[in-house]
Amino acid sequence: MNILKEFSNSDNCSYLDNLKQTTHYKIIENCSLESCQNMIERGYRRFGKMYFRPICSTCQECQSIKIDVNNYTYSKSSKRVIKKAKDIEIVMQQPSLSKEHLKLFDKYHLFMNKKKGWDYKKVTANHYYDSFVDGANDFGYEILYFDKDKLIGVDLVDILDDGISAIYFYYDPQYSNLSLGKLSLLQEISIAKRANKKWIYLGYYVENCPSLSYKADYKPFQTLKSRPTLTEEAIWL
Repeated sequence: MNILKEFSNSDNCSYLDNLKQTTHYKIIENCSLESCQNMIERGYRRFGKMYFRPICSTCQECQSIKIDVNNYTYSKSSKRVIKKAKDIEIVMQQPSLSKEHLKLFDKYHLFMNKKKGWDYKKVTANHYYDSFVDGANDFGYEILYFDKDKLIGVDLVDILDDGISAIYFYYDPQYSNLSLGKLSLLQEISIAKRANKKWIYLGYYVENCPSLSYKADYKPFQTLKSRPTLTEEAIWL
């Protein structure tokens, strides 16, 4: 594992108001599947070549969460989401960059800026490449959603030895009636079931953050105990 840079940074909390957060970063060149698996199991997230996790000394609100795929059962509402999207074409491939990707990414974030007050800055091709294409190596994929020939959703994931790590999903707000966010997670679960993968690593669950609290709806799940180092056992309960 070739770590190009390692550092920590403190800033305003991304999830809870009036709090500070401290995040540890590793920038890794040509990360192997084994090393990626090792870090995701221990609470790290990946954007491009950057792996990061919160290390706040006085707060434990960010809990790494993973869905138990083998014991997950589709609810009636989940089945309705899948049925509504029966005409959507789904393609999984290595991460890519196109004008359609950038246009959709901007459209989604403008929508979330108006709806939830997210910060908005027009994405550049370089920024998108660095965040979602670079560093994918042989384990990063994108799951594309099409209405006929129109790109309406992009789900970035890592396919690990024991599961799927969900990185980021964005979609066309004009298709909100299809519940594409829920559909993307259900699709990940379906892929994992077919591939005999045990887990969907969903990043962080924060009970009092509406953008993250929904993750507890997907049962059964486990959360990571403490913040183990890369040489310590990862205990999920």
